[in-house]
Amino acid sequence: MVDFEFKPCYNIEDLRALVKALRSEGGCPWDREQTHESVRRDFIEEVYEVVEAIDEKSPEHLREELGDVLFQVAFHAEMEEEKGGFDLNSVADGVVKKLILRHPHVFGEVKVSGSDEVLKNWDDIKRREKSQKTAADAMDSVARSLPALWRAEKVSKKAAKAGFDWDGAEPVCDKLEEELGELRAALGGKGDIKEELGDLLFTAVNIARKLKIDPEEALNASTDKFISRFSKMETSALSAGKELGRLSHEEQNELWENSKKVI
Repeated sequence: MVDFEFKPCYNIEDLRALVKALRSEGGCPWDREQTHESVRRDFIEEVYEVVEAIDEKSPEHLREELGDVLFQVAFHAEMEEEKGGFDLNSVADGVVKKLILRHPHVFGEVKVSGSDEVLKNWDDIKRREKSQKTAADAMDSVARSLPALWRAEKVSKKAAKAGFDWDGAEPVCDKLEEELGELRAALGGKGDIKEELGDLLFTAVNIARKLKIDPEEALNASTDKFISRFSKMETSALSAGKELGRLSHEEQNELWENSKKVI
């Protein structure tokens, strides 16, 4: 058995001790085998589970999922400490110093009029920290590991801050129609289909940005709606003693239109 003190209540230092125990010679074989890369997806999934708990408005579920994310942070820090790199304390040190620097209106003498000015100062400080001399540098720094819709939105926001933007949502809708025409042309052999589809999606994200709608939330809501309508279609077909896949396109379309009246 590994050396670990059992308590009625644990803290951050106990979490560090637990991770060390799991990674030790007498610990868990699976935990010892892991690398940053092997648990990369686990980290992503844990963060999404935090988001799900937030959406559920469940404090108890949120507490649990934040714990899973905290474990991931401690786990990655322990792997680095074993190699002689950083540890959990240096992770905390780094983020505290960064937040102090990016909040000069709290920890310094800078005066701000409201949240908009706070965000502007934040972006300016961040660009200086990362030696981003141009708006393109700032765009290129947006993580490519983000969901594509969010990455497109963040890049578009940086372009807008640099003065490159539409006047409202309507002109972007016109652009969307233009991009749809180019996609249709590509489908007819006059262009790259993948490229034109990407342009169409990028433009759709900009409509969401102009309307202050999260594109991920909008798409997820539509996906949920599609599932509900499809379920209604399928149930209607089965109630009539038919398989949905064996119906004609016209019959399927009729069921789809009927499902839209309900959902």
